[in-house]
Amino acid sequence: MTALPSESVTQQRNRFITSDGVALHVVESGPAAPVTVVLAHCWTCDHTSWDDVVAALGPEVRVLRYDHRGHGRSGAGEPSIARLGDDLAELIEQRAAGKVVLAGHSLGGMTIMALGERHPELVRQRVAGAVFVATSAGPFRMRPWMLKLEQVAALRTARRDPRARALPSVLLRPLLFGARPQRTAVAETARQMARAHPASMARFRGSILRHDRVKALSVFRKIPAAVLVGDVDKLTPPSTARAIARALPAAEFTVFPRTGHMLPYERSAEVAARIWRIAHA
Repeated sequence: MTALPSESVTQQRNRFITSDGVALHVVESGPAAPVTVVLAHCWTCDHTSWDDVVAALGPEVRVLRYDHRGHGRSGAGEPSIARLGDDLAELIEQRAAGKVVLAGHSLGGMTIMALGERHPELVRQRVAGAVFVATSAGPFRMRPWMLKLEQVAALRTARRDPRARALPSVLLRPLLFGARPQRTAVAETARQMARAHPASMARFRGSILRHDRVKALSVFRKIPAAVLVGDVDKLTPPSTARAIARALPAAEFTVFPRTGHMLPYERSAEVAARIWRIAHA
């Protein structure tokens, strides 16, 4: 597998309208293939958080990624993980040919679990593998980091606020990243937060707090899976990943040293390698 710069991958951008009328921003790349990799991003970010992973996968892998409702260039609408699971189901049914390999980071991983809970037959028929990246099956309790992320998103959106310039180093780096992150990764994360819908961020928090889908993981037990986490992840620590691994005993379980929550940036090559192996199994 050869890493390539993201601009070398031919991309097609368009809109997808969900059954409840929300326009989702979708990016498709790579040639027609028997397996499509579908990438779901984290809370407050957007599809560009996967840029390094897509580059590492190479131009021959078919990839579909998108902005969740309330994020990036997508419209708003009902802010719930359950509805995100429905959005993913509709995307798979209408945009992904053949089998799919799912990879979800944080909220994206929760979305995959909601897909299993609400559309188990679709998972059994279409999903060839799943990669759970720095995520949790719940349940959650209220944590200060949730409010901090909302604060970051709101201040970054207020572009004239002088405090916004300091936020990446003051809040984002220690909250989201491990040791010595690349400055470009922190800056890109901040820019994505500036594109998020502040009202949706607060409303999604309630759904995240109610997220409890350990039982939903059972539908993924018979397919290849991987569970990945950073050892200094403050948002979804290794204990949450171990709970997923216990529910998926055949899954590959990896804890990356000196790594935080943003695995698609901090460990892009390793994340891509797990996805690539499952997609080509």
